[in-house]
Amino acid sequence: FFTVSAQTSPNGDNWDVVYRSEHLDSDLNPVWKEARINVDALCRGDREKPIRIGVYDYSKKGKFLSMGEFETSVAGLLETKSFQLEKGKIEVTGATVEGGNGLAGSVAKMQIADPSVGPNRPPTFVDYLSGGCELNLTVAIDFTGSNGDPRRPGTLHHVDPNSLNGYESAIASIVPILANYDSDKKFPVYGFGAKLGGQVRHCFQVGRDPEAFGVAGVMDAYNSVFKIPMALSGPTVFTEVIQTAAMKAAGAQAQAAQSGKQVYSVLLILTDGSVSDTEATKRSIAAVSNEPLSIVIIGVGNADFSAMQYLDDSTLGRDIVQFVPLVAHAHSPPSLAAATLDEIPKQLVQFFQQQGIQPMSKIQIEEEEIILQPYLEEEEIDLTLDLGNDDEIVMGGGGYYDNGYKK
Repeated sequence: FFTVSAQTSPNGDNWDVVYRSEHLDSDLNPVWKEARINVDALCRGDREKPIRIGVYDYSKKGKFLSMGEFETSVAGLLETKSFQLEKGKIEVTGATVEGGNGLAGSVAKMQIADPSVGPNRPPTFVDYLSGGCELNLTVAIDFTGSNGDPRRPGTLHHVDPNSLNGYESAIASIVPILANYDSDKKFPVYGFGAKLGGQVRHCFQVGRDPEAFGVAGVMDAYNSVFKIPMALSGPTVFTEVIQTAAMKAAGAQAQAAQSGKQVYSVLLILTDGSVSDTEATKRSIAAVSNEPLSIVIIGVGNADFSAMQYLDDSTLGRDIVQFVPLVAHAHSPPSLAAATLDEIPKQLVQFFQQQGIQPMSKIQIEEEEIILQPYLEEEEIDLTLDLGNDDEIVMGGGGYYDNGYKK
């Protein structure tokens, strides 16, 4: 498959994937279908603005092998027939631009077009976003004992002032990808699997406020958990956070519909993968499959993620789950972005089409309305821990690792 990314910073350091093609199985010489991409989303109408196209070898397990990438522009696509990759080359057999001043090429295998013009076709993810559909992101973090004793270096919740732990890395890598599509950058953050007040909680608020602002706010909320009396415990149960997110998603869309708007929600679950009851989790996913919700499960660490892959592969009702092992994309941000966003566009369109809801009229977004909230590592918060005796770790308010719970 290939991705098309828009440049989101003047220095060229930041890119957002705005289109991903279908993947073609077992084909060393793939010929993709015509692609239609909104020129405003791609280059804001500037045909000389750089765009990036990357080609990947698809894997259902989420480990995509980069075949190479190149930078060009809309003007370049109109003029150039072939682009060199690290492994072979990609042929653009034609490109056209519809709308605007009417400029059009002579052939059209890849078509870059304004969706408001041209022949009738099924609506796309870009159509819904261009019409003002809002995406809401919710984050859920695994605080179960299977993550290991946080006093020990190398465990997933271990705090090292000189580097990010497994969950901090996941937050810093994944949340910015999805945050770009959230209009207000305010995210509910939940935890599960911790013992609070002597009772195991499978869905509790993380952080002081009901919503965290931006990526740094999510990081701050995560770090704050270790400053309250708590214990990493178990079992690992996803059902309550799934039900909570689904209820909020349904309520948000129902409220939006009353004022002629559209809202779709994404639940991001960060976990070490040791879910206690896979079949119960599968049933809970099926029960909410008709809600305006997608679930992205990020595998943190190097555990056996076969249960997470099973949840991704299982389909009861609408397919709403995507599993991404973080370690498989640790050294390739474009691959990580492609894997994270792999199924959300299709799932969003499928939900609204099943409900008979069409995209709204295209809206114009001014430059000053676009807010990016990347996480900057230099803005780290002091996470110094006080170590207690051998049986517990005192974290700020007195949290500890509960090694009494066994899977």
